Amino acid sequence: MNSRLYPEGSGSTRSRNIGASFVEFGVTKTQRTRVTTAQINAGFVLLPALPGVKWRIVDCNMIAYGGAAVTATSVDLLGTKSGAASRPLVVAVAALTQSALVRMGAVNAVILADGASFTSHDTRTAISVVKQSGGSNLTTATGIDVSLTYVADQT
Repeated sequence: MNSRLYPEGSGSTRSRNIGASFVEFGVTKTQRTRVTTAQINAGFVLLPALPGVKWRIVDCNMIAYGGAAVTATSVDLLGTKSGAASRPLVVAVAALTQSALVRMGAVNAVILADGASFTSHDTRTAISVVKQSGGSNLTTATGIDVSLTYVADQT
């Protein structure tokens, strides 16, 4: 029996442990993460870089808590596509007022052209939430609740 294939005889791998993460391929999942302002300024990994896994974003929303987000330009999702940095979601801080739900694709929540935000990222790359590179740090808000809906695709 090939231990990399489970369950045996099902064709392709459905789920398995990769490092410290349990991955279910082809299953849509939602993860809600409370990320502090300091973590966003440093860059916070939502989905880890794993061998044999390509993350595909289905949806994302953000809610500022403990005050409105100010000073920085935007709060972004960051991944890698074709070896280059990719920002499938860029949320202007003007939209991140306290307790306001900001959905992917809404006003001030820009996605990539032609649906590219919803295609798989490169294998073995993380999906992170970060402030816009350069410029000022995010301030005032205690943090941002990030609700990320995603699928793990096999390479």
